[in-house]
Amino acid sequence: MKGIILHGGKGTHLRPLTHTGPKQLIPIANKPMSQYALEDLKEAGINDIAIILGDIAPERVSEYYGHGEKFGVRITYINQGEAKGIAHAVGLVKEFVREEPFAVYLGDNLLRDGIRELAEDFSDSTAAAQIALCHVPDPTAFGVAVLDATGRVVSLVEKPKVPPSDLALVGVYMFRKSIFDAIDHLKPSWRGELEITEAIQELVNVGHEVRSKIVSGWWKDTGKPEDILEANQLVLSELESSNRGKVENESVITGNVSIDEGTTICRGCNIRGPVIIGKNCSIGPGTYVGPYTSIGNNVVIEGGEIENSIVVSDSVIKCRKRIVDSLIGKGSTIVSAETNLPKGYKVVIGENTFISI
Repeated sequence: MKGIILHGGKGTHLRPLTHTGPKQLIPIANKPMSQYALEDLKEAGINDIAIILGDIAPERVSEYYGHGEKFGVRITYINQGEAKGIAHAVGLVKEFVREEPFAVYLGDNLLRDGIRELAEDFSDSTAAAQIALCHVPDPTAFGVAVLDATGRVVSLVEKPKVPPSDLALVGVYMFRKSIFDAIDHLKPSWRGELEITEAIQELVNVGHEVRSKIVSGWWKDTGKPEDILEANQLVLSELESSNRGKVENESVITGNVSIDEGTTICRGCNIRGPVIIGKNCSIGPGTYVGPYTSIGNNVVIEGGEIENSIVVSDSVIKCRKRIVDSLIGKGSTIVSAETNLPKGYKVVIGENTFISI
């Protein structure tokens, strides 16, 4: 079986973070979110992987993943360019997969328990496709499936106003080559895209078996800032403590905290986990880092408090304020100002941004 990671899309709801790079490279617990998809594919025994590139800084994706050697896989890049839908992206991999079955993993989705069981079930079947599903409280935001008593898919609908079920399509699909004929019959939807739900429905309409599996554990689609922060919480909740850096006297570390090499926790700091801190950081003195915070490499934080936030690499925060529920992009600087102090400090800022608060 081969693997496909979709790395396109516009990332509209994550601007300005996505003005300078694809949303799938935004870190969750100090790893790009699409790396979780890659690791899930590898753990399922899938080592030959194609990454479908969009038109937002695709070179950053290839720079990070390379040919896959450091991840123990082989990576091929396929350019989609402008976002024309998931089905359009899948249609581009026909020559890559040839006769083999393949797994498609949306690079902005996270699954707690991975996809090994999904891949094994599909490999053991003769089904044309298999979709992963999850019960959700608001199905109107997703593709939704209707099943028969055996778990076979009867119908699919994209973002219905009146959902026929509460079973949302998770961003993982298993296909055989028959999906390409189904895609060839599609016309763009009202969104101007080729919808994967319509392609799968076409398989059902012509008599192919489409199986389903309800995922265990949590699933997170990280389309908005609050989704990314929640995903960060979910991943950090299973963090194990480790310390490869230096913790000075009069600092207090509680809970599960991971500190990478070259990092110094200066005197008088209070780090309350779960917290992950990357390489070559300087935290403190007199700084509080609260639960569910991820701090990337080469970050400096002096004074103040930060909690339930993501600070991407190469950023500087020097202010005696309390920052919560925030995404702080790479290379950003937040400093105190003696005048013109704002009343609130909830921020979502892009790369190389300067804020004086």
